[in-house]
Amino acid sequence: MDPTGQKYFTIIDYVIFALLLVASMAIGLYYAFTGGRQSTTQEFMYADRSMKCLPLSLSLMATFQSAVAIIGTPAEVYANGTQYWFIGCCYILGLLIPAHIFIPMFYRLHLTSVYQYLELRFCKAVRICGTVTFIFQMVIYMGVGIYTPALALNAVTGFHLWGAVLATGLVCTLYTALGGLKAVVWTDVFQTVVMFTGQLAVIIVGVHQAGGLSDAWVKVRDGGRISGIDLNPDPTVRHTFWTLGVGGVFLMLSLYGVNQAQVQRYLSSRTEKEAVMSCYMVFPCLQVALMLSCLMGLVMYACYGNNSPLEQQYITSKDQMVLYFVMDMLQNFPGLPGLFVACLFSASLSTISSAFNSLATVTMVDLIKPHYSMTEARATLLSKMLALSYGIICVAMAYVVHLMNSSVLQAALSIFGMVGGPLLGLFCLGIFFPCANSIGAVTGLAAGLVMAFWVGIGGFLSRMPSSVQVLPLNSTNTVLAASENITVFAVIDAASRPAGLNGLYSLSYMWYSALNSSTVVLIGLIISFMTGPTKGDDVASGTVYPVMRTAQSLLHKLVKPSTCYTSPEHTQIDGHKEINGNGKEDAGTEEETETFLPSNVVSPVEHETSV
Repeated sequence: MDPTGQKYFTIIDYVIFALLLVASMAIGLYYAFTGGRQSTTQEFMYADRSMKCLPLSLSLMATFQSAVAIIGTPAEVYANGTQYWFIGCCYILGLLIPAHIFIPMFYRLHLTSVYQYLELRFCKAVRICGTVTFIFQMVIYMGVGIYTPALALNAVTGFHLWGAVLATGLVCTLYTALGGLKAVVWTDVFQTVVMFTGQLAVIIVGVHQAGGLSDAWVKVRDGGRISGIDLNPDPTVRHTFWTLGVGGVFLMLSLYGVNQAQVQRYLSSRTEKEAVMSCYMVFPCLQVALMLSCLMGLVMYACYGNNSPLEQQYITSKDQMVLYFVMDMLQNFPGLPGLFVACLFSASLSTISSAFNSLATVTMVDLIKPHYSMTEARATLLSKMLALSYGIICVAMAYVVHLMNSSVLQAALSIFGMVGGPLLGLFCLGIFFPCANSIGAVTGLAAGLVMAFWVGIGGFLSRMPSSVQVLPLNSTNTVLAASENITVFAVIDAASRPAGLNGLYSLSYMWYSALNSSTVVLIGLIISFMTGPTKGDDVASGTVYPVMRTAQSLLHKLVKPSTCYTSPEHTQIDGHKEINGNGKEDAGTEEETETFLPSNVVSPVEHETSV
């Protein structure tokens, strides 16, 4: 084995990687010059609300199946076993709740930006606070998302760092700015196929290199990498069934319930039924993605055992582990390393393109359009320019990340996860608590963000030791280091039980979204009652989920299953103006309308005014 750990690409590998970029660009150009040619904001931002559930479900999965997850999850399983696999349990509630609560509500309100809901429910100030928080979250993650895989590739193969960053950033920016949401969704579909193909190819060849399926199984079993269910209720333990299966639900809700990138896809569906179905179909897609990533980690252990390339100092970071494995074990298979790198950068492209598109949408709809009147053609051109501008900002953020040392990089990665919880809490405050008012919402969001950064960054700083100690299997605490699936393991002694503030700082990263969203709801309700709760008549129709009525309906069906339950008739909603001119009625079935807002009425008014 080469002691320097340096591996090299062949011509075939470069060709495969280049084909990924060319194909992605071609899809963008196709949608830029066909159909409506992205000539309206409705087509550019929402694909004319004509998308079907299958491509949407693959795009929903690909959006947050980032390159950070693909290189991080196998490294986690290699080091600590399959306990992380139990995160798949949280996908059930994490997708059922959006499918039955968030999607119907947002779809029937005919929103263009998810943050329009905050103005309908509260006021303009709350909407702007939510929008600015989301922009801050995504801008930081864009740079990290595009830089991390390029850095790992450079460290292992010598592939030019900024060549990879600029190539992916430029291609992604162009096809997003030219092709709009249609291009983003269909490139996501293509890139998902590449992702699954690359991972599956590596697993098959890796198992062969490990001596076959039976030998690989014996090695990982004897090495203690097959984990049982850990029911330890201690919230400071990094991965247990409770942290993954329960705490993970809040993380899923922040991603698939109220995140603009995902909601934008739901709203691009032809009907509400297809939007809900696309959310259902994400479940098997996520399970397949999780399975492939975990199997890669087990195959890596079957090949290396306890002789980790990191311990042998062939690599300098866990982030390089997967790429080193691909280049080391599969170097006799020309093209396979290139296929996996295409898989890795497919994940990066799908995440970054979604960020560009959603950022351009919220900036246009929430910050510009309410204050400046313009023609449809000018608004569409400005939307494309915004997408292009965010592409440039992405590359600039990658350079900022490059200037940081590894510790600061870990802190930057954690920001994505820390901000999602407070935003989830803000939406839950409005949807489930009719008494919440605008002052409570703003104060609650501020309190949630303070709690997020206090616990996240404070915990990170408290865990910076003077010497490194390797963690035992699933023994302890970790720093929140990545967006959705990744952890950067803390280097602390798991034997000592933290107390006081150290106990709070040692909280498992999987509970961060739950803690932060709960803080927003609790503080928001307290302030609302102190300043005068919102009266029922003052709440805009269709902006609050009828929890009690839904519970009574379910209870009635359970107690008397043979009796046909008729839901109470909805009161007629007064006519109002459309939200940003979108007065399109939902074509949902009668069964779909038995909730808070019937689909055959016009959505509540949104008056576009300044703060």
